[in-house]
Amino acid sequence: MDIIKQLEKQAEQYEVLRTKNEETSVVYEANKLKTSTVAETSGIAVRVISKGKLGFAASTDAAAVDKLVSNALESASFGEEVPLTFPRQQSANPVKTYDPVVANLPISRLVDVGKEILDLVLATEPDVRCSIYLSRSIQSDSICNQTGLDISFQRTPLSIVVEVDRIVGDDILIMYDGQATTMWEDDYLTFVRNLLDKLKLARKVVTSQGGNMPVLFSPYGTLALTIPLNEGVNGKNVYKGTSPMKGKVGEYLFDAKISLVDDGTLDGKFSSAPYDDEGVPRRRNVLVERGKLNGFLYDLKTAAQFNVESTGSASRSLFNVPQPATTNFIIQPGETGLKAMLKGIDEGIMVESLLGLGQGNVISGAFSNPLSLAFKIEKGEVVGRVKNLSISGNVYSLLKNVAAVSKEAQWVYSTFYAPYILIPEMNVVG
Repeated sequence: MDIIKQLEKQAEQYEVLRTKNEETSVVYEANKLKTSTVAETSGIAVRVISKGKLGFAASTDAAAVDKLVSNALESASFGEEVPLTFPRQQSANPVKTYDPVVANLPISRLVDVGKEILDLVLATEPDVRCSIYLSRSIQSDSICNQTGLDISFQRTPLSIVVEVDRIVGDDILIMYDGQATTMWEDDYLTFVRNLLDKLKLARKVVTSQGGNMPVLFSPYGTLALTIPLNEGVNGKNVYKGTSPMKGKVGEYLFDAKISLVDDGTLDGKFSSAPYDDEGVPRRRNVLVERGKLNGFLYDLKTAAQFNVESTGSASRSLFNVPQPATTNFIIQPGETGLKAMLKGIDEGIMVESLLGLGQGNVISGAFSNPLSLAFKIEKGEVVGRVKNLSISGNVYSLLKNVAAVSKEAQWVYSTFYAPYILIPEMNVVG
């Protein structure tokens, strides 16, 4: 029997997700082509509400309909009572997430792109070991439920990640960068050139004794700030009471230079889609505006728990239930040019990356990490790489006093858009 007919008879509400993914990947390791693979996966996931309780089941066997329905209903008998209502059909903003150019990229083209990147890296740094990961996917998702909602959409995620290892004596430098999109971009070597510029700058090692000094977070370095903020605006963490932002909507939590946006409707961006993973249209959510907390990100469940609307922020994989999550997370650029920011620093540190980031009690906002890659600023100039330093602080305290936010900003780590952020004083430990 058709799964919809079974669910109509046995559940008060139901939701059926069908997903399919074809992924082509190419891997270079230590300056050589290592592997190329093509993998295809598909599956079906079901959520039901039976006697007011939520149940879930999933399978990669689309023919196992009876077992899937039975498992979902059994799950509901022990499930959580949630006043959740699956959404009706709503029109979504047109979002470009499918590109036939990407969809038709053959393995040979990915191999050629990898070779271009490898040649560029070795022409600049012939003694490094370079690893490259390229992945092209065609994703198809459809969602239907008892309200009549019936949507489907396709995405073509394309990602390129480059890691460069340089070993000189006992100095081991590991740097990486990446680019991810759903639309073909002709400038796919730009991020590699930026990585090589930093690699050249890192050749010169200088000393710093540390102390209280200005710290400039580059767009990459701002990940130290955005990871706790991502957790803090998540409606699930707010409901659990672990978010430091709970109960503070409408309050000025940060410096007026800080504005945060989550936008899943941007053409071509890696986490964009017309709908979230529950069939709610994606949208632009202004979370913090000039320092003031406006709200949080919700899926259907957390929205029901707070008696508010979903923000179109549900994210899931086949074998996991939806949860709220960021899509394309944006720290809005500021009004100060980077050159002017640097000019005002007599001695300071520019942070590119931290070791062990994301470990420990992230949601509290506190961090204490060695610097993986950082540069010394001296009399307004970046003079070289510094080693054996660490920084510590709390995001919620640091962002209350921001000296400047740059006009310049860039996409980093696929789904973050960030400027340079200058904190006037931090404790840098040597």
